Amino acid sequence: MASNTILVCILALCFSVALASVVPVQDFCVADPKGQALVNGVACKDPKLVTPEDFFFSGLDKPGNTSNPFGSKVTSFNVAQIPGLNTLGISMVRVDYAPYGFNAPHTHPRASELFTVLEGTIEVGFVTGNPDLRHFKKVLNKGDMFVFPYGLIHYQKNVGNGNAAAIAAFNNQNAGMIPLAATMYQSQPDICDEIVARSFQLDQGFVKNIQSKQ
Repeated sequence: MASNTILVCILALCFSVALASVVPVQDFCVADPKGQALVNGVACKDPKLVTPEDFFFSGLDKPGNTSNPFGSKVTSFNVAQIPGLNTLGISMVRVDYAPYGFNAPHTHPRASELFTVLEGTIEVGFVTGNPDLRHFKKVLNKGDMFVFPYGLIHYQKNVGNGNAAAIAAFNNQNAGMIPLAATMYQSQPDICDEIVARSFQLDQGFVKNIQSKQ
């Protein structure tokens, strides 16, 4: 009986600590980019200096410039653009796609993603971790939604004949983004070309040539 009581107390303590880590203790903590405090997020601005503009951003309706090799453009709406998002655990992006443009395989190390198509037809997919490496993919149309689970590699491609656009919501004020190809070929300093070549079963000279152009 005593051991059960101790276990319940420990579980209650763990729950209270976990809850305290996510429940706000003030109305808001508007980001102060000039703040000197080192925190998991951005230091808070003096509440007396907060204005409505700290919670506002205009531009979600404006298409991004897709004139690039990928034919896509990601426009972020996170704590860097909207200081009032600080500590709230949410952010968004708008993604625009030229015909047959794509958002290359990548991961978000700090968030799951809820993806919604605004216009066009977009193929989306993600791959699970080892050992299964299952590929889940689906073609979405206007108004359709799709979830990319936390941290998994995923992608999108415009498979329609016209432009496409989508918005995505994240459960983190700064979801982060790790592009798969760029991580392998554009890191500074370079990852050893032998490691990259053997990992992807490519010719080492081919890898070295790509790295030299980045």
